Amino acid sequence: MLQHLSKYINDSRDDLVALTQDLVRFPTINPPGDAYRPCVEYIAKRLKRSGFHCEFFTAVDYPGHTDTYPRINVVCRREGKRPGKTVHFNSHIDVVPPGFGWTFDPFGAAVHDGKIIGRGTCDMKGGLATSIIAAEAYIRCFPDFSGAIEISGTVDEESGGFGGVAYLAEKGMFSKPRVDHVIIPEPLNKDRICLGHRGVWWAEIETHGHIAHGSMPFLGDCAVRHMGAVMERFEQDLFPALAQKQTEMPVVPEGARKSTMNINGIQGGQTDGFTGLPSPNVPDSCKMTIDRRYLLEENVEDVRNEVVSILDQLKLSRPKFDFSLRELWSVEPTMTDRDAPVVRAVADAIRGEFGKEPDYVISPGTYDQKHIARIGHLHDCIAYGPGVIDLAHQPDEWIGIEDMVQSAKVMANAVHVLLSHQL
Repeated sequence: MLQHLSKYINDSRDDLVALTQDLVRFPTINPPGDAYRPCVEYIAKRLKRSGFHCEFFTAVDYPGHTDTYPRINVVCRREGKRPGKTVHFNSHIDVVPPGFGWTFDPFGAAVHDGKIIGRGTCDMKGGLATSIIAAEAYIRCFPDFSGAIEISGTVDEESGGFGGVAYLAEKGMFSKPRVDHVIIPEPLNKDRICLGHRGVWWAEIETHGHIAHGSMPFLGDCAVRHMGAVMERFEQDLFPALAQKQTEMPVVPEGARKSTMNINGIQGGQTDGFTGLPSPNVPDSCKMTIDRRYLLEENVEDVRNEVVSILDQLKLSRPKFDFSLRELWSVEPTMTDRDAPVVRAVADAIRGEFGKEPDYVISPGTYDQKHIARIGHLHDCIAYGPGVIDLAHQPDEWIGIEDMVQSAKVMANAVHVLLSHQL
């Protein structure tokens, strides 16, 4: 039967390609959240043909939701012949804006040289299509299976997942007894199992000054210069300290095994986007947004204090320096145990398909596993899917067709192991 399953997936190659192309051609750009509704309706229509019961969930009270851009998710469930465990495949449908530098139509989903090219092919509509083919193949080859299979298409992962997986997790959609095992088909390579991700702490620092005429800056107090002092201390003290921190977590790529901080943006003085001549003012406010990624060996209180201590020291040593700090959001690091059932099932399937031991990795950035663990309290969760993570958000993003076929076999075999109680 497993050989029959593999053959069925091989025979579904053209369907897999067409399904991926259809999904990519929905320009589900976030922000603002374009084409969410038609995309989830397409997923539901597809899965209903395979006997799935599909429900839509709209996060009306969550960031970004409007009548024009509804935060609408779909969860589809196929019950087996007998009670048992539930395996859930969760994929986000939103993609980042295409940006510049493309040599192909970002939403054309062209097939070229064994690849499908387009925004979201890799991250992660190729993985979504792969999970659908895997589930349909398993149902066709094992019609008397026990338990249930779920597939969800969720929104806003690229902006934190709050209107998607977080919203569904708060409704109990990612908790026992409804769900037992979760696979998120993020593009971490077809022979890798991603156990989790680093932690994140986002914050906005504002330095304060005093407005005055630009021809007489000595009568004011420049908030931008104060932010320059913050930057100088970060360069001298914080960044070198972060580079010394190493983790035992198998984070990829290698550079992400250290603590990192990115300065996402700085804005001060003239109104952003203004195209006329500036007015001669000393800026009385300057804001910096920081994105701090931290390790399992750290805690968020220490991460915060590293920044606050620098700001407090400047307040003591720099005349007129004053600041405010606004924490935007934070997520603790997460790492699923290698002995967890879903890890073992996917590992066995990788060995069978590729004849090698899987690589166990940790993602440098967060994804929706954070909400499943933190809100749903479900820790039997991994990311596994086709695609190369380095291609995510890049021009000419692509996914390999053969990689998707092989990953579909891994997913289907893992479902068989989990639902037939072989672990």
